[in-house]
Amino acid sequence: MTILLSCLFFLNLLCFLLFALDKRKAQRGQRRIAEKTLHLATLPGAAPGAWAAIWLLHHKNRKTAFWGVTLGLTLLQGAVLYFAWPYLPTEF
Repeated sequence: MTILLSCLFFLNLLCFLLFALDKRKAQRGQRRIAEKTLHLATLPGAAPGAWAAIWLLHHKNRKTAFWGVTLGLTLLQGAVLYFAWPYLPTEF
């Protein structure tokens, strides 16, 4: 369980940093990171990192289509967690 939580923390941090890099590139007028890449970074359990970047960095917060896909990925991750929870080990 500790390994799983460590991996999720790392993935969320990586996702947040990817959003931060894209925000910095946007501010500097440089070539941006594709939205598809940001969504792929969100997919493996990193929805909290993506939402943290959206709210804290105010990045992609006006694009409803982007929010919709991020919300869908969040719901998908919640469903996976809900159904996988009984099978996860309980000891740390």
